[in-house]
Amino acid sequence: MSEDQAFVSVLAPTVMRYLALKRALGRRYDTEQRVLESLDLFLTTQGSDLTADTFARWCRGEGHLASGVRRNQMRIVRNLCLYRRRTETTCFVPDLSLFPALHQPVQPYIFRETEIARLLQGTARLERTPESPLRPELFRLAITLLYTTGLRRGELLRMTTGNYDPRERTLLVHETKFHKSRLLPLSPDAADELEGYLQARHGHRLPVSSDTPLIWNRRTGGKAYTAVGFGRVFRELFETAGIRKPNGHLPRIHDFRHTYACHALLRWYRMGEDVQAKLPILATYMGHVSIVSTQYYLHLIEPVATAAAERFARHCAGLVTPPAAALGGER
Repeated sequence: MSEDQAFVSVLAPTVMRYLALKRALGRRYDTEQRVLESLDLFLTTQGSDLTADTFARWCRGEGHLASGVRRNQMRIVRNLCLYRRRTETTCFVPDLSLFPALHQPVQPYIFRETEIARLLQGTARLERTPESPLRPELFRLAITLLYTTGLRRGELLRMTTGNYDPRERTLLVHETKFHKSRLLPLSPDAADELEGYLQARHGHRLPVSSDTPLIWNRRTGGKAYTAVGFGRVFRELFETAGIRKPNGHLPRIHDFRHTYACHALLRWYRMGEDVQAKLPILATYMGHVSIVSTQYYLHLIEPVATAAAERFARHCAGLVTPPAAALGGER
């Protein structure tokens, strides 16, 4: 069913208004549309409205899916029902307690600066191939950009050489999540790495036109690395650098984004900046709709906790009276 094709069940008007609202707010809602299409088709074949009974039967029909996928589908339908209840107060709303249990969220890994250095050193040992003759330089650049900009993996893989402005030393992230584009000023080191990589590409007579992928790979017909191929090289780098999470698993590429946010927070604490005032700037740089999304990436790692405690001690220690003093020295 195409995006413009009408839904046909009893829920059709509500679903179409709901999707239109969410997309007007900047969300793609492609996955949500597919789930609601499935529900719409089911209700049409049943000739029924959405009730506790029809919802339960639709859910049973999705029983072959993993519990996390089923929970997400049920959540999508529940959000639709909550929207519907604004105008139809007696409509059915699924009970959250009947959903499959939540999976344990993946604990992000925050890289230490010494580990980033080891990863950069490890790129020099990557094998050059006919498909990727600048493989060491390319992955050194990838690590640099992921660590210094907090780019999402997909944003980096979609980046073209034309997205870099050498005069302003900025990267344009075009039409990414939530339909947002943003312009990222690069640090001097990141800009130098990028320009050095582009010069190496020119020297090897590799494509450098503005529409050529930045993370270029001849194997895919001159397109960017695939997510699978890109991840495979990063796993090799993590293994070589001896970097593993406390549970023994390898980190994820997305952990660079968590690291970027935490290290930005740490720098502000150490520089004495107003962290709360800086959060909207960080949210904009990371491409978030609001600081609520950004806070998901801000973890209380030990250096941040120490820096925050030291700042509190400098500014507020005089306001705190030790318990013994407050009681006149009694114990």
